[in-house]
Amino acid sequence: MFGIGYRTLKTAVGASVAILIAQMLQLEFFASAGILTILCIQKTRKKSFQSAWERMLACFLGLAAAGLIFELIGYHFISVALLLLIFIPITVQLKITSGIVTSAVIMFHVYTAGALTAELMLNELALISIGVGIALLMNIYIPSNESVLDSYQEELESLYAKIFHEFAAYIKNGDNKWNGKEITEASELLINAKNLAMQNLENHIFRYEDSYYHYFKMREKQLDIIERMMPLLTSIDYHVEQADMLAAFMDDLAEGVHPANTAHLYIEKLEKLQNSFKEMPLPDTRDEFEARSALAHLVRELDQYLWIKQQFKVTKKYGVFESDK
Repeated sequence: MFGIGYRTLKTAVGASVAILIAQMLQLEFFASAGILTILCIQKTRKKSFQSAWERMLACFLGLAAAGLIFELIGYHFISVALLLLIFIPITVQLKITSGIVTSAVIMFHVYTAGALTAELMLNELALISIGVGIALLMNIYIPSNESVLDSYQEELESLYAKIFHEFAAYIKNGDNKWNGKEITEASELLINAKNLAMQNLENHIFRYEDSYYHYFKMREKQLDIIERMMPLLTSIDYHVEQADMLAAFMDDLAEGVHPANTAHLYIEKLEKLQNSFKEMPLPDTRDEFEARSALAHLVRELDQYLWIKQQFKVTKKYGVFESDK
C-alpha cells in the first residue's frame, strides 16, 4: 500500500476545485486552471507566495508578448519559435524562470485561438487568477513540524549526554570499547534537523529568524568541538589525578544537556577546575606531563563548547535566539 501525503491531497483537491470554478464560469481552456494550481502549490508558504508571484508576472508578460508577436507576424509555427526565443531569455533576466511553463500554457491558448481579443484576454486573466488563487488558499494551512523538531532536539541532547558520559568513562578507565556511533548519529540527525528547521522558517512569511534552526546550528558547532576532542582523549595513556576530576565534570555536564541556557554555571565550574589544576604540583615524569597537557587541552575545548552555548538562549515565545546579557 502507498500513502497519500498532505501535499498530494491538497494538490488534487486544489486542482479539482480550480477546474470546477473555471468550468462553472464557462471559461475557455478551463482545465488549464488546474494545471496552474498544480504548478503553484509548494512545500512551504514562502515558496508558494514566491512561486505565485513569479508565475503571475510571467503569465502577464507571456500574454503581452504573445499578442505582440502573433499579431505582427501571424499565427504560424515559426511565430511560436520566435516567441519562445525572445520570451525565455526575458524570464531568465527577470529571475522568474519558474513561470515559463505556466506562461507557455497561456501563450499557446492565444496561438490556438488565432486572435487576441478582449474576451480572450479576460478569459486568460480569469484562468491565471483562479489557478494561482486556489493554490495560495490551499497553502494557507500547512501542518506544523515543530513536534518533529522537538523530538529531534530531545534525541540530539540524549546523544550529547551519552557522548560526554563515554568521554568521562574513557578518561577514568581507559579503553572502554566505545565505537563512537553516537557522534555519527548526531551528525546525521543535525543534517535532517536543519533542513526541517529551514522548512519551518519558510512556513512563516514574516519571520526571518527561527529558534530551531539557530539551535541546531549551535549544536553543530559544538559537535565540531566534540570531534576535535576525540584524538585528545585517545592520546591519554597515563592515568593522573586530574583525569578523575575532569571525568567527574564531564559526567556532570552530560546531565545538564538541555535547551535552557545554563552554560554560565558550567563555565564557572570549569574555571574552578582549571584553578585547581594550576595549584597542584608540577608533573614529575614525561608521561604525567603529556597526560596533563592533553587534559589541559581538553579543558580549553570544553570551554569553547560552553561559550558557544553561552552566546545563545532559546526564546520560543518570540521564535529567536537572543544574546545573553
